[in-house]
Amino acid sequence: MCTRVIWPEAGGAVLVGRNMDFHKDLMTNLWKQPRGITRDDGVTGKLRWTSKYGSVIATAFDIISVDGLNEAGLAGHVLWLAESTYGTPDANRTQLSQAVWLQYFLDNFVTVADAVAWIAETDVQVVQMDDPTGGGPPAIHLALDDASGDSAIIEYVDGTAKVYHDRSYRVMTNSPTFDQQLELVKTFTGLGGSQPLPGSTLAADRFARASYYVSRLPEPASQVEAIASMFSVIRNAAQPFRIPDPGKPDASQTIWQVVLDLTNKRYVYESTTRPNIVWVDLADLDFAEGSPQLKLDLLSQLAVHGGIAGNVSGQFEDKGPMTFLSLELLQQLKAQAPE
Repeated sequence: MCTRVIWPEAGGAVLVGRNMDFHKDLMTNLWKQPRGITRDDGVTGKLRWTSKYGSVIATAFDIISVDGLNEAGLAGHVLWLAESTYGTPDANRTQLSQAVWLQYFLDNFVTVADAVAWIAETDVQVVQMDDPTGGGPPAIHLALDDASGDSAIIEYVDGTAKVYHDRSYRVMTNSPTFDQQLELVKTFTGLGGSQPLPGSTLAADRFARASYYVSRLPEPASQVEAIASMFSVIRNAAQPFRIPDPGKPDASQTIWQVVLDLTNKRYVYESTTRPNIVWVDLADLDFAEGSPQLKLDLLSQLAVHGGIAGNVSGQFEDKGPMTFLSLELLQQLKAQAPE
């Protein structure tokens, strides 16, 4: 579920595209998060910080950031990895809940290299959390990329972070783990092998197609052309709406797609069920400390206006701050749930 692609030579800009593939609507909205917001780890509260950088994020159920771009040009993308094992929660380690994992990096870092160094210094543990909307706890990994074109994939196996940090790591999908994906992709024509380029929705096949096509994009003549080119690659790796395969009741489909211009700080969003493209130019937003958290309520816009399109930088509204899911909040939600 999900594909992420980085194109670091997009006519002088660094572009990233990603598909969000899931078996149900994540009720995604966009949020502006300013500087100066105090947060904690969502687990024990021992790790606390104040955001140094503002960001635009895409959320799931308005309780977790799953994609985003900060004003310094650092971006992050949460994808599914079934093999993830985070280990038994250890209060003696630096911890981050899954809900705020991505947000910590957007709040605190300019470069992938600095984020990776922090992971190594702290041995941070990501703490898995139950899905309050139903289903088991998520199994996720994280991609980070920045305006210099640097890239890292962070996966948790056997309780510790495995970080793949290299500018050549342009594509990320799902199972198997990233080291195995790098070997599998070498078997296909144009990528080191002789097998024809695969066409299924399997993660390894999407990895191969995205790797092949992003390496063959022509030089764009404009930002619009560059964004369109990236959309063409991630749409090729998208998953169609479909009934589940036998034995796979949670068949994923692409529910939304984004393209991020990390150089010019533009965040472009397209829903596959509300198919209007909207974009946000971060330069048009006020990220100053003391400014409110603002929400672009995509769900209400659909209900009231039939959807929106174009530059929506001026349509964010103050609807109160976003509350990230924490273990404390999760316990409250469980207590309030009907028997």
